[in-house]
Amino acid sequence: MQSIVNKPTLSFWQLWNMSFGFFGIQFGFALQNANTSRIFSTLGALPDDLPLFWLAAPVTGLLVQPIIGYLSDRTWHPTWGRRRPFFFIGALLASFALLAMPHASAIWMAVVILWLMDAAINVSMEPFRAFVGDKLAPSQQTAGFAMQTFFIGCGAVIASLLPTFFSDVLGVSNVSADGGIPDTVRFSFYAGGSIYFLAVLWTVISSEELPPQDLQKFEQQRAASQGIAAAVREMVSGFMHMPETMVKLAVVQFFTWIALFAMWIYTTTAIAEHIFATTNSQSSSFQEAGNWVGTMFAVYNGVSALAAFLLPVLAKRSSKKIVHMLCLLAGGAGLISIYFIHTQLWLLLPMLGMGLAWASILTMPYALLASSLPQEKMGYYMGVFNFFIVIPQIVSGLLLGWVTRHWFDGHTVKTLMLGGSCMIIAGLLSLMIKEEAAA
Repeated sequence: MQSIVNKPTLSFWQLWNMSFGFFGIQFGFALQNANTSRIFSTLGALPDDLPLFWLAAPVTGLLVQPIIGYLSDRTWHPTWGRRRPFFFIGALLASFALLAMPHASAIWMAVVILWLMDAAINVSMEPFRAFVGDKLAPSQQTAGFAMQTFFIGCGAVIASLLPTFFSDVLGVSNVSADGGIPDTVRFSFYAGGSIYFLAVLWTVISSEELPPQDLQKFEQQRAASQGIAAAVREMVSGFMHMPETMVKLAVVQFFTWIALFAMWIYTTTAIAEHIFATTNSQSSSFQEAGNWVGTMFAVYNGVSALAAFLLPVLAKRSSKKIVHMLCLLAGGAGLISIYFIHTQLWLLLPMLGMGLAWASILTMPYALLASSLPQEKMGYYMGVFNFFIVIPQIVSGLLLGWVTRHWFDGHTVKTLMLGGSCMIIAGLLSLMIKEEAAA
């Protein structure tokens, strides 16, 4: 249970400022999610190999987030605070990686840059979750995570549409010349690197952090936990004594993130084959499919941004776990329905359900979790919670290629159906979570 600390109620604009950095962070993630498989395929990757190349992202998160959470819990600077140093450093490194990604000329280069990009994004992202727990009383935490979800949706909508904007509005070439990455994707990543850094910088400058209640005790505890051995012992002990709410959420997260990983990996190839009738990654039809997937992802992220403000209202009238269940069921049904759609425009309909699911995935698990965590280990446990996001992605990366080839004869649209089924299972499992009463 979180320790009771009197925290001031923040205004709308204070919530806005402390969450605005997520607009930039999601710019990076959205460009990665919508374009990584497209980049790999353009550089010659086979569909069966895509999950293995994507392993860079979850493995990096598995290693980075608990460490960053542990370190940020033990950081305090009179000017920079506790979490903001990590916001700034991560944003700087992620921006450089985004600028470098479109210059990859071989698959191995794209994989290496993906590793670096995801590590940097995780450095800035993980403390943002703990930031809400640090600054907000439990009664405001759902609103805080919802504000983050709003900015995640807004950033993702714009980032997902950038390749289409550059090609259709500005006339930039969307053709893969000599097997290279199209200029539309290059310019999108250039814009993303700049916006990422500036958005996070706004939060760093405009938000303050609460100092530890007892600064002297904090310094003593920090000194006692210095050293690798002490850090490892404390991290293992925390992992073995996770709150019950966190354990149950872990099971829900496992099935949820199998579905999301399947969607991010295979939507481009699925839509290219299922709707645009091509498996040739060098063809103009394949690149058109890539742009349309960006539009689809923009729709689900746009719905997510709008739903972010509705979810706290619905949660107060029912419960967080009921809202989460209904949203996951809508998302799972949306993914499954793609198989039955054969018209390009109708593909936007399933994205409405995915938008509701994505809004809830980014809000409800963290709101359910934050009120059950000890305040002094907020960053660490938020990092550990990431295990249950990246572990299913690693499992998916190792197995989905084999499943797609041997179960579905290479038809990746059926892999999307499998992901939708997993999301429905996650929704039903949400009912077993016990909610803590908000203070």
